This record gives sequence, C-alpha cells and structure tokens, in this order.
Amino acid sequence: METYVDASGVDTAGPTTTTETAANVRTSKKKLNVMVAIDESKNSFYAVEWAVQHLRDVISSEPETGQEGGLLTLVHVHPTYLQYIYPSGGTASALYATDSVPESMKKAREESTTRMFTRALEICRGKMVKTETMILEGDPKEMICQAVEQTHVDLLVVGSRGLGMIKRAFLGSVSDYCAQHAKCPILIVRPPRETSATEDHKSK
Repeated sequence: METYVDASGVDTAGPTTTTETAANVRTSKKKLNVMVAIDESKNSFYAVEWAVQHLRDVISSEPETGQEGGLLTLVHVHPTYLQYIYPSGGTASALYATDSVPESMKKAREESTTRMFTRALEICRGKMVKTETMILEGDPKEMICQAVEQTHVDLLVVGSRGLGMIKRAFLGSVSDYCAQHAKCPILIVRPPRETSATEDHKSK
C-alpha cells in the first residue's frame, strides 16, 4: 500500500494512491515507529522535513500526558563498491572484481555520511522525536526493504526523485521497488515543483 504526497498534502492523482493512509497515520492514537530512507539529495531531506512536520503527532512524546513517543529511524545505504583489477601483463578478458573499499574513499564516504546525518538530525531537533540512525551496505532498494522487515517499522517514508517515465524504466526507482516489496505501508513524498525540476536537471 503506497500513498503519494506533496507540499499540499495527499496527491489523489498518483497511481494506486490510498488517501486514507496519511489521514489514518495522523489521527491514530498509537505511537508509531517510522523509517525514513535518506541520501544526499534535496528530495531526501524534504522527505525528512515532511515526516517530522506531518507525522509529529504519532512519533513525538507527550510530556504532559506521560505518553512515550514512537521512533524515527533514518536509514542510509552505501551501495556496494566494486573496483575492477587487470592483472599485470594480462589481457582485458582477465578481469577481477573486488568489493574492498580504498581507505581514501572509505574516509570520504564516512565524512559525507556524517554530514548527511548531521543535517537530517538538525531537522528533527527540538521536535520531541526520538531518533536513531542506521547505516547499511548493499543494494539500496533491497537493503531498505530488509531493514523494514527486521525492525518491524509501522511506516516507511521515502522521497521521490521525480524521474520521467523513460528514466524510471532504465534506472529503476527505489520508491517503486519499496512500494512493491516493503512489508509495511509506504509514504512517497513528492518534492516541491522547483526542487523536483532542479534534481531532474542535475541527473541528466
């Protein structure tokens, strides 16, 4: 079950849209465990902002009533790194792949991830939301779905890159894959028009 939302709320024009999902999440008295998949894109951070703003009632604690809050998990997946090695004196057909990450690249990746989580946690700060971070490695689509199943989250939130039909066909979509395979409801957050246009231009 997936729901598409944008800056104005639920977009009933999206394919297989379920408008009741977002409404039920906001009005439910039960505190939920929500997972937001993030990367370094603007659309990803917009999804975090949307979740904190619109789902605050079901994930934040309530000190006045003593009710504990839910949990907001920020998950990021490092794609598996593959480098190809040609043996000395060998031919082009003698090709080996290794998933070992060079130290320089590993350090750069760690620094980038730290900056990304710092920015995302800053969005959550002051909202009375218990937040944790999770770093995985592998295929983002598959690892996100595995994390959903293993942690038993109530709702998965992902950003939409706004790819055109042709690009979606060739590149695939994390949100599309998760909508089909995640073992929980999924909320796909569409970015404001100007953000979507900028991201799409950069991806060309």
